[in-house]
Amino acid sequence: MRRIRLTVAYDGTNYVGWQVQPNGVSIEEILNREISRMLKEKVTVIGASRTDSGVHARGNVCVFDTESRIPGDKFKFAINESLPPDIVIQESEEVPVTYHPRKVRSIKTYEYKILNRTLPDPLERLDSYFFYYPLDVEKMRKASEVLLGEHDFRSFCNIHASVKTTVRRILSLDIDKAGDMITVRIVGNGFLYNQVRIIVGTLVKIGCGLWPVEKMEEALKACDRSAAGPTAPAKGLTLISIVEEESGAADDDNEE
Repeated sequence: MRRIRLTVAYDGTNYVGWQVQPNGVSIEEILNREISRMLKEKVTVIGASRTDSGVHARGNVCVFDTESRIPGDKFKFAINESLPPDIVIQESEEVPVTYHPRKVRSIKTYEYKILNRTLPDPLERLDSYFFYYPLDVEKMRKASEVLLGEHDFRSFCNIHASVKTTVRRILSLDIDKAGDMITVRIVGNGFLYNQVRIIVGTLVKIGCGLWPVEKMEEALKACDRSAAGPTAPAKGLTLISIVEEESGAADDDNEE
């Protein structure tokens, strides 16, 4: 038996998320079906990050076991031939059979795009959040500073999430603006369910002047979901990369 590791990019618009669900088609379901069909054996992929409905990815990671003799780096070409155009394998490689993508510590990078202009842009509608009221990027940057480091992010977690701990570490949080597009880039050792989207929702409330900059620190210290802003729409979020840090038990993530 061999274990193959895939790096997967996808447009999450037409899917209910990564994980197989009864209410629609998922990324995991498509991969299981098409890889099993190609190899003529039952295949079940195991993903590193369970992105939510409508969330995109450039570098999600998964593994599957197979008896196939196809070289590890050739799987990407064979699998891509049968995948829909909104899912593409970027890399493939053979890894030890003991390797598990959820049991290694890793650094995850997410980007959230906000289209901040008077009118929507139809060419940006699938991967950005349109917000018409002017946003003060400097205020958003100032507010985000308190989130750096290790904190209890209970206020920025979906109340229905089930995790052992809500403590996470944010390594960097950058907010850039190019033309009408604001990009929030967050790097951390793991993220709670909806954490990035709730952080963005809070930043938007501050950026448009409804809340003062100090509200971010108040929300963080409150450890209460009601103290933070709304959950920003899923379509603005993209999982950029998952980079392994070291072996050992990973955080108990219930991802975006």
